[in-house]
Amino acid sequence: MENVIRMINFAELIMMCMVLKRKIDSFLEEWHSNPQRLPLIVKGARQIGKTFSVMEFAKRHYSNIVYINFALQQKFHVIFRDGYEVENVIKNITYIDTSITFVPGDTLLFFDEIQACPKCATSLKSFALAREIDVICSGSLMGINYHEIESNSVGYKQDYEMFSLDFEEFLWAKGYTNDQICSLLDNMVSLSPLLTGQMESLTEAFREYMTLGGMPAIVNRFIETNTFSGSLESQRQLLADYEEDITKYAIGLDKGKILAAYRQIPVFLGQDNKKFQISKVSPGARSREYVGVIDWLKDAGIINVCYCLNQLSLPLRGNYNPTAYKVYFQDTGLLTASLDEEAQEDLRANRNFNTYKGALYENVMADMLRKQNYGLYYYKSDKSDMEIDFFVRDAHSLVPLEVKAEDHTPRSLVNLIKKADKYTDIKYGIKFGHKNIGFNGQFYTFPYFLAFLLRRYLKTKL
Repeated sequence: MENVIRMINFAELIMMCMVLKRKIDSFLEEWHSNPQRLPLIVKGARQIGKTFSVMEFAKRHYSNIVYINFALQQKFHVIFRDGYEVENVIKNITYIDTSITFVPGDTLLFFDEIQACPKCATSLKSFALAREIDVICSGSLMGINYHEIESNSVGYKQDYEMFSLDFEEFLWAKGYTNDQICSLLDNMVSLSPLLTGQMESLTEAFREYMTLGGMPAIVNRFIETNTFSGSLESQRQLLADYEEDITKYAIGLDKGKILAAYRQIPVFLGQDNKKFQISKVSPGARSREYVGVIDWLKDAGIINVCYCLNQLSLPLRGNYNPTAYKVYFQDTGLLTASLDEEAQEDLRANRNFNTYKGALYENVMADMLRKQNYGLYYYKSDKSDMEIDFFVRDAHSLVPLEVKAEDHTPRSLVNLIKKADKYTDIKYGIKFGHKNIGFNGQFYTFPYFLAFLLRRYLKTKL
């Protein structure tokens, strides 16, 4: 196969991700099988494997691949200077690099790091109408320029948001099959407890996932070596890279304030009251001075934001207080890496994941919900006598979720279910913890590691 590929350090990227099966793989296959396919934008945080996944797909389906990285190959920024028509764009690409060729019907044009050249998105309408060259774009969520990209070519592109590996992808990496995962869902639906061996093996895998997070390079090294060697150093380097990205891409906002908020995330999660409070980010900080800061971190793919509900009723969207929220790292491995040395030793040497006031379990649950495309919501009453960690919904009801690091009775959940006459949208609840599958007549219990199946499970309760 003759490939025309313009890449920087692609061999290193292959080595990082070569064993990992990703959910985007099946999505790309479906996209390619659609004769009416539109140009595709794959977006997500940095270092989650976007480029590798697209290139592996491209090599399977195209004899001719044209790769342009707008961040590393700035000479290609001028390809739109004569307009956005396909003919002009192709002419300018081949003028800059005469070795590049285009084969109608058998070429993938891959624009990478498009946040560095938002004009690229305007050209997608022309490519969609011409239907001669397939186009995939990829970019990190860093910087406000992505909003400009989002507003271009509306109706002439398709978007896909990619994340770091979720727990199911981690299980795939460890050799678990789809049949084994389907059997776990069957256990949930039938309320059949898992066997002791299953509980022990999956609990251990989940602890590994909480420690590592889902960044492909870190997971791949763990799978290849079966050790945690180098994982903490890689995670801390990623934390530092995010700080560098903040100083580079945070245009129009106070970079110091973004950094201050970013560095305080572990502090708030380590408290009993995990609510993020701008007034405590730095001495004298005021909310009006930090407008846009949390949104920037969220849009950059660094954090997940969980909003406090105003009332316990449907619908969830629009029924929350935008000024009351908790902030979690989008990848739990980054929270793990941010802990102090004493906590690191307790977690890694003693496997004591409760050392951080349950923050790790809440963070990984937020991450698992977000990767199933759930919005994140919690509830805390004005009197502070009731607090529920998360809420989702099934087809007909509001479903409270409790996440317990220790095996305590979830009093708020029990009290909530008892008040069915007051909270008519709530029919049952779910507790995730160190417990096997079960139901006590009020709420279901599931092990933490089954949370990745929650959306599929709730679909069975129609």
